[in-house]
Amino acid sequence: LVTTARTLAARRRRRRRRQRMALGMSLKGRRPPSRGVREEGATQTLLRPALSGQTRWTRLRSGKEHQHGFGLPCASKERCVRTRVIPSLIGDAATQPPPDLPSFLFKERIVYLGMTLVPSVTELLVAQFLYLQFEDPQKPIYFYINSTGTTKEDDRLAYDAEAFAILDTLNYIKNPVYTVCVGTAWGEAAMLLAAGEKGHRAALPSSTIMIKEPVALKRGQASDLDLARLELREVRDEVVKTLAKYTERTVEQVSEDIRRPVYMKPERAIEYGLIDKILEESALQ
Repeated sequence: LVTTARTLAARRRRRRRRQRMALGMSLKGRRPPSRGVREEGATQTLLRPALSGQTRWTRLRSGKEHQHGFGLPCASKERCVRTRVIPSLIGDAATQPPPDLPSFLFKERIVYLGMTLVPSVTELLVAQFLYLQFEDPQKPIYFYINSTGTTKEDDRLAYDAEAFAILDTLNYIKNPVYTVCVGTAWGEAAMLLAAGEKGHRAALPSSTIMIKEPVALKRGQASDLDLARLELREVRDEVVKTLAKYTERTVEQVSEDIRRPVYMKPERAIEYGLIDKILEESALQ
């Protein structure tokens, strides 16, 4: 009796397995049902998550043959309707991802320099200035600067050509560029600050501005050092001419001043000619 019962049970398991296999072959190529099934009379609504939101699957049971969107007849006698559900954020600000702040600033024509002038930053700034010019060549561009130039903590992180690439772009575009120093504008960043539209170069009250000579950290054989020394002198001359142009001072005076780093508060920067005004709280309101 025990052997007979085991045999019958094994037969039932094989029969159920064959039924499941046959059902799987008949449903091959169709989307399997997912969690969250809700019955509504003759309508069965299935929800299945997708990468961009959710996909709602609605199956209307009917005996009529129907066609899909491309005019192909459906193999089954069920009508399959696929609609997109608009995704939404659920929860408070602590559980939601932060907004894309750079895009919001860029929409208001604000370009922000908040780090050292490495090549990737220069590429982004130049692209932003060019795009804003082609979008509207008359509206001003607001250039906020908080940078230590091409060096940081006495380490050179970029070449001076990065600063001159941005400077040439500022002179190339037709838009007036309003520069604002927030925090620090040292070295090449101070040169960019002074290159803004005359009368619209500003700084926040607690910011610091510093002008200095270009720095070069070069190692190698004697001939390479001689070439680097010549290049550094040419870069220094270009920096001096640029500062003299925007500060309305003589080349000799600027060349003498930047022999050592000169740190300035906004009041002194106005006297030197690097900026035109200080953005006080009353001005911001």
